Amino acid sequence: MDYATTALIVIDLQNDYFAAGKYPLWNSATVLDNCVAAIERATTLGMPVVLVQHVADSSKGISPFFNAGSEGVAIHPRILAAAPQAPVVVKQAADSFHQTALQTTLDALGSRKLLLCGMMTQNCVTHTALSRAADNYEVAVLADCCTTVDQMLHAIALNALSIRVPLPRAAEALA
Repeated sequence: MDYATTALIVIDLQNDYFAAGKYPLWNSATVLDNCVAAIERATTLGMPVVLVQHVADSSKGISPFFNAGSEGVAIHPRILAAAPQAPVVVKQAADSFHQTALQTTLDALGSRKLLLCGMMTQNCVTHTALSRAADNYEVAVLADCCTTVDQMLHAIALNALSIRVPLPRAAEALA
């Protein structure tokens, strides 16, 4: 694998999805550990890391979570510590490419392959992996670096996604 042309995209590892947040997800602590390890391994390999942050669209009123200026909207501090130089792409939709700077950022990095991880499996991870803009890349989702509201929904989402993209574990994708 050409690590310089592969990017690790870390989607929505934000405070609201953890125990003290407004919408804690299943297995979030383990997924956080796995994502931090994936970022560290990617950095060691010379692979660029891009962080994606969802900020609620304030023109639609107050959202249940991810409101601008709130503690919950912030990217988890362990992710920021693991990738302090990573560009941050802000989004307002499930698809990380939709009306964002993600494609421009990836073009500037020379990325041709994407390894996706993050929260929530059935929503932002899947919508990004299946985005029409993602058709320009070879995409894989790191199955052990994603989560959602419960284990069953996570498994259903990965099963559905498996017919379109590979679902390696981080250790095999970042070997």
